[in-house]
Amino acid sequence: MNKFSHESLSPELIHLLGHDERTPAHTHALGHLVYPATGVLSLVTRDGSWIAPSNRVVWVPAEFEHQHRAHGATDMRVVFLPESMATSLVPHPAVLATTPLAREAMLALTGPRRREKESTERLRLVVIDELSATGEQPLHLPEPHDDRLLAVTKLVEEDLSTPVSLAELGHRVGASERTLSRLFQQETGMTFRQWRAELRVHRALLRLADGMSVYDTAAECGWANPGSFILAFTSLVGMSPGKYQQSLV
Repeated sequence: MNKFSHESLSPELIHLLGHDERTPAHTHALGHLVYPATGVLSLVTRDGSWIAPSNRVVWVPAEFEHQHRAHGATDMRVVFLPESMATSLVPHPAVLATTPLAREAMLALTGPRRREKESTERLRLVVIDELSATGEQPLHLPEPHDDRLLAVTKLVEEDLSTPVSLAELGHRVGASERTLSRLFQQETGMTFRQWRAELRVHRALLRLADGMSVYDTAAECGWANPGSFILAFTSLVGMSPGKYQQSLV
């Protein structure tokens, strides 16, 4: 694990990441907001992954071990928060919906202009005020730890295009549907259907970022038709697949 200390040198950072580029696992002494001004960014931890397109921002509390992965060329902006400001946000990693005002404030904080401390603090407060109002977004995919669940999730991830029932998956891994249902709720806080739906949207975000068409993405990720895919995607991401893809250009 690496201990990054960028925050002691500069309060804000810009990282330009290439497609599929990953940072090493690391921690920061300060909580920080990570915003993909372009591209798509994953936050990966031992407890699961969070994914953020350019209309979302990832919150990472202080001392929380994590790594980032870029999907497409990604302009990653990092805004560190002093402890007094960080308490306004949730005590765990989260994806938050950004707003036009929060976006502009984060871009200003990470831009080339040198700012006085008072100016920087005012902009940080604007960002926090905006993000606190939007609330936590459902773009977190929990990572289970039970060996039976891990076997099930691996089978699902290997082929999303052909949905398989939990009963059939249980038969393949040697566990009952009832046991697996209980474990999914216990370890991820979701039902199996909810977890799989979240995984499908995560996969769709990445495929669309790679330039795959909406129709082909729907088929690969297991939706029966593009219409149901568009509805599910829009409800979680906040924009249609087409608009999301246009925002990456």
